[in-house]
Amino acid sequence: MARIAVIGAGTGAMAAAARLAVAGEKVTVYERSASYGGSVGRHEHEGFVFDTGPGLLHLPAVQRDLFVKTGKESLEQCVTLTQVDPASRHLFADGTAVSLPNASRAGVSAALDGALGVGSGARWSDFMDRARDAWDRSRRPLLEEPLRTDHQVLGRDPYPAVRQRRLLRPARQAATVAEIGAWELADPRLAALLDGYALAHGLDPRTAPASAALLPYMEQTFGSWYVLGGMRELARAVYERCVARRVDFVFGAEVVRVVEKDGRAAGVELAGGEVAEADRVVLGVRPRPDLVPGRQVWGAGDVPVRAGAGAAGRFTVLLSLRGAREADAVHRTVVHSGDGAAEWEAVFGGRVAGHPTVTVLRPDDPATRPDAEHEAVTLTATVAPQGPVDWRDAEVRRRFADLLVERAGAAVPGLRERILHTEIRTPAETEAETGAEGGAVPPPALAGAGGAYLHPGNLTRLPGLYLAGGWAHPGGGLAHAGMSGTLVAGLVVEGDDFRGSR
Repeated sequence: MARIAVIGAGTGAMAAAARLAVAGEKVTVYERSASYGGSVGRHEHEGFVFDTGPGLLHLPAVQRDLFVKTGKESLEQCVTLTQVDPASRHLFADGTAVSLPNASRAGVSAALDGALGVGSGARWSDFMDRARDAWDRSRRPLLEEPLRTDHQVLGRDPYPAVRQRRLLRPARQAATVAEIGAWELADPRLAALLDGYALAHGLDPRTAPASAALLPYMEQTFGSWYVLGGMRELARAVYERCVARRVDFVFGAEVVRVVEKDGRAAGVELAGGEVAEADRVVLGVRPRPDLVPGRQVWGAGDVPVRAGAGAAGRFTVLLSLRGAREADAVHRTVVHSGDGAAEWEAVFGGRVAGHPTVTVLRPDDPATRPDAEHEAVTLTATVAPQGPVDWRDAEVRRRFADLLVERAGAAVPGLRERILHTEIRTPAETEAETGAEGGAVPPPALAGAGGAYLHPGNLTRLPGLYLAGGWAHPGGGLAHAGMSGTLVAGLVVEGDDFRGSR
């Protein structure tokens, strides 16, 4: 029985902990905060309950596999999953609106034809066919295998961009998300739909590789799911599965250094000076040089730490509303910006956007409100991280929150007049609570762009030290972080020759 020290209690780190405990290892999780879940948090106020992290689950098969492999009770026996249908409603700058059904390619095509004009559905469907090809080409090395030593193979973009011939000029092929929208989708509203997927994951459509087409493909193929009681219930279920497998948790324990002995990881040092010995260490937080002093564990020569993707955060407004949720309300509405280029320039240039894209979440869940005559609504926008923008400035926070409320009024009738209480959360809060520099949120890994959108591999240069969670391969998001936990457990149990999940 090996002693495993896990740094951080995010969902990816806990997934690794549960799998390792089932394999017979002695696992202890050290978490700097007072609770588990990492970014999957919860805020409660006078009977209103809000998710402060992810609002929906995609690729639920990852979580289902975790529960199948670590106990008798299935995921559905531990939480109540419901499909969100329609998956989303989109409000475009020209006043056009469209609701997209959940996990139905034909339904999405028909909805786009009906709302945007005949031919729109076919263009989107053809794009999704190419996205499926990209998925088939990259799924296993990108998501289901540890990052290979020849990871440069993922530097080539798997998206089969359409070769477009032009009179008197060379032919062109889309290499970025924005170019797909402009050249292949050929409708500003379809382009905004695609751009919105990239932006929601903290990616700049101008530079994100065309392989980001995987993001709408995964959502529209595998569906959007909500956990009754809020997504925090999923984190609770994973935590309880860890406890049932005899994983030990130490909360309020900040790890300041990975202990090295005889050239390998040998434990962790806590902020108070205490050293906990271990045979192996799993780092479930963002890699920092000071965690392994004097060693180049990740970076130069390997996949760099988010070299090409930049960093973005989330600005969230939690609204307690008087008045019942209307019967035909949609769970998720995206109010698109009228000037995407200006928004991207602001977000990824370190400024406050003047016309942000706003995602409005209105779950039909009695557990989120005090009674049927009230409603809990969450507004979210992708923003520059703490640092370039001072999100601690009260006036900056107030003005931007007011802007989100104004724009969200298009999705929620009488929104401003219904507000009872407002809670604002910015990258500054994310940084304070999770330790992520600038409150940045890790995007999923993508192939293409010379490997600039990959994350550090799960296996590091320091023997006995492994990386899990959103800042490790294959990147951020509940599904991707869960996959990282699977890969780390496989590497620890089966050794460096582990070739991935089956």
